[in-house]
Amino acid sequence: MMNYCNLIRSPLITEKASFLKERFGKYALYVDVRANKKQLKEAIKSIFDVNVLSINVIKIPSKKKRFKGVIGNRKQKKKIYFSLASGQNLDMVNV
Repeated sequence: MMNYCNLIRSPLITEKASFLKERFGKYALYVDVRANKKQLKEAIKSIFDVNVLSINVIKIPSKKKRFKGVIGNRKQKKKIYFSLASGQNLDMVNV
């Protein structure tokens, strides 16, 4: 089992993420590609001390990219959108 702090990579700060937070109360994070929903729910609960209602996971596949004639791959990513119980919120700027 991985350490909970290693599961969460960084907050996802985009226009879409801020819209979802304001309108629907959903938060977005980049997470480790090996983590599953159950581990992520426990990690968010233990790190931020909040109750998670639902988690949606999106896997972004790796892409082939070329740089100065050399072909390489971008890393695979995983991001999650999650909602909290009513009356709870996170301040993602200070995380």
